[in-house]
Amino acid sequence: MSVSPGNEAQTKDGEGAEASILRQPRAVWAVAFAAVIAFMGIGLVDPILPAISAELHASPSQSMLLFTSYLFITGGMMFFTSFLSSRIGAKKTLLIGLILIVAFAALAGFSGSVDQIIGFRAGWGLGNALFISTALSTIVGAASGGAEKAIILYEAALGVGIATGPLLGGLLGGISWRGPFFGTAVLMAIGFISIVILLPGGKSGLKTNPEPIKLSATFRALAHPGILALGISALLYNFGFFIILAYSPFPVEAAAAKMGIENFGAMGLGFVFFGWGISVAITSVFGAPILTKRIGRRRTLVATLFALAAILVVMSFIVESFVGIIICVILAGLVLGVLNTVFTESAMEASDLPRPVASGTYSGVRFIGGAVAPLVAGPVSEVLGVGAPYLFGAATVLLAVVVLSVSWKALRRVDGHIEEAPVDEAYAITGGDA
Repeated sequence: MSVSPGNEAQTKDGEGAEASILRQPRAVWAVAFAAVIAFMGIGLVDPILPAISAELHASPSQSMLLFTSYLFITGGMMFFTSFLSSRIGAKKTLLIGLILIVAFAALAGFSGSVDQIIGFRAGWGLGNALFISTALSTIVGAASGGAEKAIILYEAALGVGIATGPLLGGLLGGISWRGPFFGTAVLMAIGFISIVILLPGGKSGLKTNPEPIKLSATFRALAHPGILALGISALLYNFGFFIILAYSPFPVEAAAAKMGIENFGAMGLGFVFFGWGISVAITSVFGAPILTKRIGRRRTLVATLFALAAILVVMSFIVESFVGIIICVILAGLVLGVLNTVFTESAMEASDLPRPVASGTYSGVRFIGGAVAPLVAGPVSEVLGVGAPYLFGAATVLLAVVVLSVSWKALRRVDGHIEEAPVDEAYAITGGDA
């Protein structure tokens, strides 16, 4: 959904420059609250993967498919969200997304087999794609007292959600593996009611209506060399990202058992990935802008991809070290936060396409890497050893460097607009972390 950072944002900023960030309409708070819960869904299942594997008699490979089905549907839907929301409006898109999340999260909680949860996570991914792709433009469109302050609030909601998702998953998962699913359903139902009551009516729910976007727009964007190169390199990078996120709970818990740590379980994993989420949130919002202003986007991508590959290689060798593997997971979060944001910023600057189209196309391609990673990690670990998936992740990350290097000239444009308008920067953080 398109939101112009031009005259409207400038007018708002001028009118409300002195307004407190907390002085936003209730509609903004309603969407921000729902955004926190939606972003919690990214890491919510991490702490309960081993518990699901044990209690439902599923292999780690089967349990990790909870990420595959979620990411595959989320990525596929990204090609259509801008088309849909530009026609039925932001409010309806948000509400449809929330209904789907509530329904499928609750159904996952009632599941009796891991295959059922995998299927319901796919429906959850559909709802999350609709909600997350629309939430930013809704907050900006409904804001008063300054668009920049509303965007800071949105970014704060994103950071809180990413960081606290694993912690909530661990807390509720300590009671039962079903707890995180039911907890999400309840919180999203509250968000649904809030948006129904507080977000303005009308077609869009915003103060201005967006330009309709053609169904073919996101697919035609793949013809642009810069978008295609960034999509492929991000697909490869995302493989490494989700090796860390989806696979790591199993070696971390195994290392805890080897150390003789009793009752580590879901709560212990929740704290580990809470640290990971905090790292991602901090560098997404603060680290990425600093690096891109100093060395440019292309060099930032290459440098941080090399750093991620190095961390993955180290993890492959210290996978049985309880302290070592936890430190690496948290350090990886710092690198991942930068990469998420800079990749999406680059995708939006690589062409003249509307921001939602470029971000949606890029996100749709890159999530394929995240969907494939859990499919590969389980079998590879069973055949080649527990450290092998990290080496596979390092190899794909280095392939991403190769793709960027081959496409270096085609990506020259991405270093041309380092100073981001607030809306553009928020789109980058959203596209990166969604």
